[in-house]
Amino acid sequence: MPFLLIHETFQQTIQGEGYWIGTPCDFIRLYGCPVKCPWCDTGYADGGGAIAAQKVEITDLIAELKSDRVVISGGEPFFQTNLKPLTEAILKTGKKISIETSGSRWQLLSETVWITLSPKEHLNPEFPVIPEFWQRANEIKIVISDGKEPYFYQQYLQAESPLFFQPEWNDRDRTIPLTLNLLREFPHARLSPQLHKYLQIP
Repeated sequence: MPFLLIHETFQQTIQGEGYWIGTPCDFIRLYGCPVKCPWCDTGYADGGGAIAAQKVEITDLIAELKSDRVVISGGEPFFQTNLKPLTEAILKTGKKISIETSGSRWQLLSETVWITLSPKEHLNPEFPVIPEFWQRANEIKIVISDGKEPYFYQQYLQAESPLFFQPEWNDRDRTIPLTLNLLREFPHARLSPQLHKYLQIP
């Protein structure tokens, strides 16, 4: 049976970020990400070498699901070859899917899958955003650390695309005011406050 490499799964929580903030959901957090964001909150700041991967069959992942929406995150989901079979199996159950990605590897998935593009090319130019993602993404979420990030991607930040600025959590006393200032310069953007961390839930 097809399997995926899993970091962790958890059920009956909420989406704490972006367009679907506050929505009940389950999480499937896939294993592995080479981008090495310095503030990664899922254990991949150093590439994830200290994290053990679990091989889990798709049928077992489906059996765990409880919420109407499933968020697939990482790691980097699009680096896993069985991502498409996983999404197809979830959609057959009638559940909705959101996927969070840096956009550095492309796979063609159902148009019903909600794609959150959180680009990281400014942090690691070895992983540029695949051009198709700028058209395919349902929302763009930019983590704000030094305040330069929106300008790096400015040519792609069209007013008709939902755009969220997310203050980097570990230094939030500095990044929240920085993000609020950026919202004045990008009036079509909205704040993504990582609600789940304020509520102290997974």
